[in-house]
Amino acid sequence: MSLFHSVSSTSSFTSLRSVPIHYFPRTSLRNGVVRCKVIEPLKFQNGKPSQSELLLNGGGGSIPSFLLAPNARVKDLVNGNDTRLRIFSGTANPSLAQEIACYMGLELGKIKIKRFADGEIYVQLQESVRGCDVFLVQPTCPPANENLMELLIMIDACRRASAKNITAVIPYFGYARADRKTQGRESIAAKLVANLITEAGANRVLACDLHSGQSMGYFDIPVDHVYGQPVILDYLASKTISSDDLVVVSPDVGGVARARSFAKKLSDAPLAIVDKRRQGHNVAEVMNLIGDVKGKVAVMVDDMIDTAGTIAKGAALLHQEGAREVYACSTHAVFSPPAIERLSSGLFQEVIITNTIPVAEQNYFPQLTVLSVANLLGETVWRVHDDCSGGIEPYSSLGID
Repeated sequence: MSLFHSVSSTSSFTSLRSVPIHYFPRTSLRNGVVRCKVIEPLKFQNGKPSQSELLLNGGGGSIPSFLLAPNARVKDLVNGNDTRLRIFSGTANPSLAQEIACYMGLELGKIKIKRFADGEIYVQLQESVRGCDVFLVQPTCPPANENLMELLIMIDACRRASAKNITAVIPYFGYARADRKTQGRESIAAKLVANLITEAGANRVLACDLHSGQSMGYFDIPVDHVYGQPVILDYLASKTISSDDLVVVSPDVGGVARARSFAKKLSDAPLAIVDKRRQGHNVAEVMNLIGDVKGKVAVMVDDMIDTAGTIAKGAALLHQEGAREVYACSTHAVFSPPAIERLSSGLFQEVIITNTIPVAEQNYFPQLTVLSVANLLGETVWRVHDDCSGGIEPYSSLGID
C-alpha cells in the first residue's frame, strides 16, 4: 500500500486537505549544478500591489493558482468591503510575508524600516491603521536580537497609531529553546521574550511549531500555535513510499511526542528513537538506537535544524543499523555553521524544510527541498480575523492549538 493512499485515508489528515497546500519545486542552477528545489519567490516589495489585485482589476497579470484565496473574500477586499485588515512585514522574511499577502489577495502595508548609523532601528507606518486588525509578520530568526527588537518597535508603532488589534505573526520564535532552567543561575529567556512582546502592545501571537508546548503558557495573551506537519505530510504523500517500508525516527528523547504524532498520520508507522547524551550546547553524542530500522526508509522528524549535529549523527547511526534511506524533515532551518556541510555529506536522501526562516542561496544543496507555509499561515490569519465566522471550518482542521 502506498504512503499516499494510507495517509489520505486517515480522517485527521483528510480534514487538513480542505486547506489548499501546494508546492511547486523549482530547480535553481548555478554553473550548471543543481542547487536546491525551492518555491518560486514573489518579486514584490512592501507597499507594492500584489498580483492578485492586478488580476482582479483586469490588469492582465498572472498569479500562481496555489496563492489564490479560497473564496470571494479576495474580491471583497479589493473592492474595499473589508478595509480593517492590514499585513505588514519586517525585514526578517519579506518573501514569506508577500506570499501570505498574495494568498489572501491583499497588498502588504506600507512601512518604513531603517537602521541608523549607530545600529538603532527606526520604524514608521506609512498608512493609517486606526481601528484596524494588524498582523505583523516577523520571525525572530538570526540575527535574533536584531529581528526581535525590530518586531517590538513595529508593535509599538502600531499601538501608538491606534490599531485596534495587533497580532505578532512569528513563524519562527527565537529563544524558544531557553524554556526552562537546566542548571542553577540560568535565565528562562523564552518567558522574558514573551513578556517583552506582550508589554510592547501585542494582543495576540501566531507562532509556528514552537520548540515546546509550554512556551504558549509564557504569554499572558492568546497564542495560536500552528503546526507545519500538514505541509510536510502532504509532500511526503507525493513520494508514494510504501507504508510497510516506513519508520519515523525521533532524533532525541525530547522529540518523541512530535515523532509519534507524525507517525500516527503516516498510517500509524512504527517509531524509533535515537538516544543521545549532550556534552554541551550545540554538541551531541549519539549513544544507541531504540527500535528497528533495518531495510526501511527512515524519516527523521524535528522542529528545527540548527548546527545539524544531532540529526547528522542520528542519520549515521541509522545507516549503521541498516536503514535503506534517510529523510530529514524539519519546520525551521536555522542552519548555523557547519550545518550545510553535515547535511550535504551524503547521509540524507532528502532534507525537507519549510520557509519559516529564509534560506540564503549560498546554503542551497542538491538534497534540499523547501516547502512554503504561506497558505497555512494565510488561512490562519483569515480565521483569526474572521473569528471563525462565515461558516468556515474550525481551527482543528489546520492543526491549530
